[in-house]
Amino acid sequence: MYPMFQLGKTIVSEEILERDFVCNLSACKGNCCIDGDAGAPLSADETKIMEEIYPKVKPYLRPEGIAAIEAQGTWVKGEDGDFETTLIEGKDCAYVIFDGATALCGIEQAYNEGIVSWKKPVSCHLYPIRVKDFSEFTAVNYDKWDICNDACTLGKELQVPVYKFVKEALVRKFGEDWYLELEKVALDLKK
Repeated sequence: MYPMFQLGKTIVSEEILERDFVCNLSACKGNCCIDGDAGAPLSADETKIMEEIYPKVKPYLRPEGIAAIEAQGTWVKGEDGDFETTLIEGKDCAYVIFDGATALCGIEQAYNEGIVSWKKPVSCHLYPIRVKDFSEFTAVNYDKWDICNDACTLGKELQVPVYKFVKEALVRKFGEDWYLELEKVALDLKK
């Protein structure tokens, strides 16, 4: 178990500062989007965004993704009562598209082409960091998953810690000032 530290109203695992990580899509083929037993976590605000952008994102999606969304909705409530992206038959995220054998995000593809202004759910953007809101604070943790072993290896080779790999997503979630404070903590821990 890694030590935690407080940063504003967040409790952060030092693991995100000490572990290395760079997604290696050529090795993992985007399995985080097609493996697992739940959809990507969503905030209440994101469920509204999913509903709004669906008509623009729909042309990017696979027929089975469209069928799942039209049968279940643009988002669902998971077994734990939290909001999640819709799944196709309990497996692939309904928003997954493929480039050959590599899973990509249909929402992000629409974003990259300027069709929507929202990149993707922040939980996807943050991965391998997982954020959990509690009444008094938000926990920020590293999520170790065997399918990401190649990302850990590549991160170690390139010497890129998790928090630097997901900088854009952390700034999106918590703001620039929060991230600058995180960098200070990381520097202090190196000393």
